Amino acid sequence: MDPLDVMANIERATPYYQAIFSADAQEVIGYEVLGRFQMENGDVISLGPFFRDKTVPSEYLLEVDKIIIQKALNYFTEQNCMLKVFINQSADLLLEDQGESLLELLLTYVPKGLRLDNIVIELDGLSSKEENEHLHHIFSYYKTYGIQISVANIGDAGGNMDKIGRLSPNIIKVNLEILRQSYEVAAHQDILHSLAVLSRKIGATLLYERMEASFQLQYAWRNGGRYYQGYYLHKPSPVFIENDFAKKVLKEKFQQFIRYEKRKLQALHQFTARLQNLIQPLLPKKIEMEELDEWLLSIAEKISEISFRMYVCDENGFQLSSNMVKDEDCWTAIESSIGKNWSWRPYFLEHVMKMSMERKGILSDIYSDIDTGETVRTYSCLITEGKFLYIDIAYNYLYENQDLL
Repeated sequence: MDPLDVMANIERATPYYQAIFSADAQEVIGYEVLGRFQMENGDVISLGPFFRDKTVPSEYLLEVDKIIIQKALNYFTEQNCMLKVFINQSADLLLEDQGESLLELLLTYVPKGLRLDNIVIELDGLSSKEENEHLHHIFSYYKTYGIQISVANIGDAGGNMDKIGRLSPNIIKVNLEILRQSYEVAAHQDILHSLAVLSRKIGATLLYERMEASFQLQYAWRNGGRYYQGYYLHKPSPVFIENDFAKKVLKEKFQQFIRYEKRKLQALHQFTARLQNLIQPLLPKKIEMEELDEWLLSIAEKISEISFRMYVCDENGFQLSSNMVKDEDCWTAIESSIGKNWSWRPYFLEHVMKMSMERKGILSDIYSDIDTGETVRTYSCLITEGKFLYIDIAYNYLYENQDLL
């Protein structure tokens, strides 16, 4: 719509509220304030396009933004609401006056009962390095008042993770919409997983937004999501809802997810035990380095259904044997792999230490193989002192046994 129509009828700008739910209590923990505009015919439309329009003067944006925030804070204080208030802000608007006008507005509501530690300023996207340095100072100042910071719209921007780390937000908001796309899903999932790891490292809470289906809720639950938001749970409305609005749905879904995960974990445990029982009788009591290739070929037939590659490393990650690789039904020794070092791989030395101390094999998590690009797992175990066997599990086998994926 025409920005001039918005300014000429600015009193029609109004806040809508979309609930945010917690995983731990399965209740509403706060509301995101969303800008809406009431048309003459009674229809209500989003002001998102208005705020994203680069041609709209910043003074227009600030004025409409102020009206929406004022109406929202009036409603929050009138309702004596003690939940979190998520207020969207663009970096450009905040940097207009170093965030002073917004802070002054918030402070006027403190005497009316507003608690600043319930305020969450949600930054929509990330800016240049220089702008982020200024934002970091603004956010540090806000935090002295107890105000929390959230960074949004970064679910499909893995390259922004260093910026997120420097801003050190309280909440990282992850867009789940990309999981609905049919292409590059695996790459997107890797990015989302990296964000989950980052949030844990910097002590931020993960909030998954734009949740529109059960499988997205399951993904958020499995990947460290404490807060959830989206049409699947609640559509924006002009009024608050009961705190237990989605409690029944969340509890039922969580129980379903837990049953599924338990079944997967049991399958992984049984598969690991099966491999342990299969490999244990084949392990030599003593073996020299020059005998390793011959030994690998001797056990290849036993694991041909499961594996496509195996090799032996020492306790420091240096490969002692050839890569024994299956092509069709034939196993071939690739000697060029001898001497390569794999200690740089995540958890490699940790697993070596665990195998040495517990004398048990370990099944890795799912990862993409460097050579084939396929999804694989690796089973590893101690052969004799200082020598470790690594068996790469073929994707076809994992696919046929879905609980292993």
